Order: sequence, then structure tokens, then C-alpha cells
Amino acid sequence: MKIVKTITDSPHEFHRLEDLILTNLHESELDLERFKNELMTQFSEDRDQHLAWIHEVKTPLTAMKLMIEDLPLETRKPLELEWLRIHLLLDQTLHTLRLRSIEQDTVLDKVSLYPIVLKEIKELQSWCFAKNLAIDVEDTDIAILTDQKWLSFIIRQILSNAVKYSHKGDTITIYVTKDEKGHQKLHIQDTGEGIDQSDLPRIFQKAFTGSTGRKQSASTGMGLYLAQNSAKKLGIVIDVYSVVNEGSIFTLTFPEANEFVKTITK
Repeated sequence: MKIVKTITDSPHEFHRLEDLILTNLHESELDLERFKNELMTQFSEDRDQHLAWIHEVKTPLTAMKLMIEDLPLETRKPLELEWLRIHLLLDQTLHTLRLRSIEQDTVLDKVSLYPIVLKEIKELQSWCFAKNLAIDVEDTDIAILTDQKWLSFIIRQILSNAVKYSHKGDTITIYVTKDEKGHQKLHIQDTGEGIDQSDLPRIFQKAFTGSTGRKQSASTGMGLYLAQNSAKKLGIVIDVYSVVNEGSIFTLTFPEANEFVKTITK
């Protein structure tokens, strides 16, 4: 009877095979690590190039803004609106690139909410004038612990969303409340088109425009995605209540000081 010898019949051969497998696994691990480092380096270089490009574009954009301001009123208004659209798109791109490193780009400070809200309203005033919108700012004179630059960006995205989907002659209301746990809440309420209930669970997804957004050719689906991701990094909770053809209320709930520190140091 013929006996077939397997590799397990020889301990020496088995150990040789084991060493070979381990060596190959180690080399594969090193290759993957090298590939990952190359990708990270390439990403960092591309990110720096894009950031540099955005900052370069901002210079002629600022010059254009000054030239537009010297034009007659009937010519200036439509150009200001188009300039604002370019400015907001560049701003979104800039913060998309910075979002990955938001922890290194965050300055913890006690800031006053009122001037931040007023600044963002002023940024959008040409758009508001074009749609004949009124913005009613109630008592927002509170101090919160957060990062001023990123909070401004979050408010900018939500406020521009409210302006975009408001009807001509509508009013946007901005006000502050406090919940039973002592958290300060900023509400941005519009009486515009509203959001379909089937779309609500997805409005913070990347590039999602929804049934309402498809009516707007300028909608990119990035504003709320960036606002939500930035807010999470700062411990801010964004809630939405909306009814189609009645409008929406976006609510920002700010964390207490200890909650903010825990979030930003994760």
C-alpha cells in the first residue's frame, strides 16, 4: 500500500512554510503602510494647493467687490448677487478642505452671539434685497463657549439655506431660547417652501438636494452637510422642524462648557 507523504509529516518543512507566510505578510504590511503614507502625503499636498488657490482667488474677488460697489444701482444689484454666489461657493470649498483638521483649527473662546448673527445677515444682504426679504432678529445677546469662526460658518450655511428657499416678501426670524437643562438654543425660522417629510432624514447627507433642492439650480447639497459635520465637531446639535409650504425651523443647541471641552478633545 502506497503512503502519500504530506508537508505536515515533516516539522522542518512546516516551519519553513510558516516562516515564508509570516515574511510575506510582514512585507505586505510594510507595502500597505508605505502606500498609506504616500496617499496621505499626496492628499496633504493637494489640500495645500487647493487652499493656496482659494486664497489667490480671493484677491481678485475682493477687487471685483470694490469695483461693483462703484457701479450705478441698477447695474450693481445683479452683479452683487452673482458675486455673492461665487463667494459662498468658495467659502464652502475652503471649509470642506479645513473640516478634516478642525481640531487643529479650533480656538475655544466665550463669544457673543449677536454680532456673529448680524455679520452673517450683512453678508447676505444683497440676496435678501433681491428677494425683498425681512430678517427679524430678536434677543440674541448671549455669550456662548465655542469657536467663533466655525460657528459663523455654520450659521452662514443655515441662514443662506433659509434665504434660498424663502418666497419673495417673506420674513426670516432669528431668536434664542433656553431648555430645561440650561442649554442655549439658536433658532432660524423661515416661512418658505419647507422640506418634505421623506427628505428630512437625509438633508444632512453629502450632496443630497431633495425634492425642494431640485427646484433650485444653484443647490449643491453641501451646505447642510458641512454645517452638520462642523457642528458635531463643536458639540453643537442641529435639529430641524419643517412643513412643506409653511417653512422650516433650524435649531442649534449649544453645549455647556464641560461638554464642549469633552467633544473637542476627543
